[in-house]
Amino acid sequence: QVQVDASGGGLVQAGGSLRLSCAASGRTAGYGNYVRGWFRQAPGKEREFVGAITRSGGRTVYRDSVKDRFTISRDKDENTVLLEMNNLKPEDTAVYYCAIQALGTNWDQRRAWKYWSGWGQGTQVTVSS
Repeated sequence: QVQVDASGGGLVQAGGSLRLSCAASGRTAGYGNYVRGWFRQAPGKEREFVGAITRSGGRTVYRDSVKDRFTISRDKDENTVLLEMNNLKPEDTAVYYCAIQALGTNWDQRRAWKYWSGWGQGTQVTVSS
């Protein structure tokens, strides 16, 4: 089983930046060609898609509200994916998670959390106004 854990969260003022990491563990070799996604969940709200990156790093997708502010990339450690968040806003406050989805047709449209797996520990991001 593959599990991915997020880390690097914290408290930051509006306009500030944070970098989150997503580390994979378990039998990643057996997962084949997969996509790594970032999600977030604010109190009382459903978990929502933030963005994702293919295993090769050749393609990324983002939700509209974070485009031009967030960047997903793969670390030189193939098992680690980074989420660079700039110009943070109070509405970005949430617990951030990462997950995995097997690369397939229309993977970038399968953004609901139910299509993803490998959920591990999340990390709290709090943006103060």
